[in-house]
Amino acid sequence: MPVFPDVAHFNLAPDWICEILSPSTAKLDRQFKMPVYAREDVAHAWLIDPSVKLLEVYELRRADWVLRGVYGDDQVIEAPPFDAVPLDLWPLWGEPRPASDSEE
Repeated sequence: MPVFPDVAHFNLAPDWICEILSPSTAKLDRQFKMPVYAREDVAHAWLIDPSVKLLEVYELRRADWVLRGVYGDDQVIEAPPFDAVPLDLWPLWGEPRPASDSEE
């Protein structure tokens, strides 16, 4: 957005969304929200499931979601739309990083 509008609200879809899945919301996020995001032309969607330590990366192509990658555990990734910046996934899981063998 080149200029932030000086209004109470505006109708502009984001380029990227991220949903944190939980047992109580996963079905809603996948079945109902993802089609809305596609309809509104959101270009990228990330679904994070902390319970299984997975990140699913989707890209919208011709009104359909295409899975670009599934990442997990302690991977450091470069995923669209932020593929210019390495992202360490471990902090997403909300728990201490396990000690490596070299630290024992």
